[in-house]
Amino acid sequence: MSARAIPRSILYTPALSLERVVKAWSYDADVHLIDLEDAVPPQEKAAARVVCRTALEQAPCPENIAVRVNQLGTLAAVHDLVALAGSPVKPGFVVMTMVESAVEVDLFRATLAEAGAHPQIYVTVETVAAIREMDAIAAAADGLVLGSADLAATLGVEITWAGMLAARQAMALACARHGGGCVDTANFRLGEPAVLAEEVERVRELGFHGKATVHPSELGAINAALRPDPERVRQARRVTEAVGSANGGIAVLDGNMVGPPFARLARATVAQGDAWTERFGNGGRP
Repeated sequence: MSARAIPRSILYTPALSLERVVKAWSYDADVHLIDLEDAVPPQEKAAARVVCRTALEQAPCPENIAVRVNQLGTLAAVHDLVALAGSPVKPGFVVMTMVESAVEVDLFRATLAEAGAHPQIYVTVETVAAIREMDAIAAAADGLVLGSADLAATLGVEITWAGMLAARQAMALACARHGGGCVDTANFRLGEPAVLAEEVERVRELGFHGKATVHPSELGAINAALRPDPERVRQARRVTEAVGSANGGIAVLDGNMVGPPFARLARATVAQGDAWTERFGNGGRP
């Protein structure tokens, strides 16, 4: 089974203005997300769906466009589904919100499939129920995105590293188990770039693949830290070759012992790097 191409940077833009959505495509994000949910007031959601459909029709690379829809079970979500089903151009990703069970993901996927749409479905982890059902949701979805604002509000805590650590660890483990993308929450302290840098490094160490952002100024730091590093991929190829030459046993490479566990990580690094390059590398982004 080939590795899934996982976005390392996702830029959220509210569907409030076609000009604003189109302008966002000039920024270097792996996935450009058109937001129909929290960023759009209730009275503007109908107009936002028109903006979304028009933007999809104009997108140079719609397979790398995402749409974040409203919570399943609301009329807004029904209208979002109808709009996506009726759009002649379908997005490559759909992000679900306030999910509580894998059944919601399966239902959403089946409904879109009937309309001929087969996007990757990412689920925003922002409810206590989602954390409880994390493994099943990760199995049903293509990836998870931490929704820190709603989760923190539910828990009655601040959005801090300690407050979100348990959710992040659960996400990383579930995504690793099922091969899904693991994407961190947006940083809300835009005036403190040091906070972003520390957060990106910490989530990378946990096993996260990407990070969402609401501001293009953060894309440089996110991309630099989380996109596949050519030198790291090159070294991973050397590890797989060394272990292969040792018939799958222990080998010595540059004075360091490497064996099957190292080779397994190296193979995953190479596969994910190649998949990312094919889909999101230069020429693959909008």
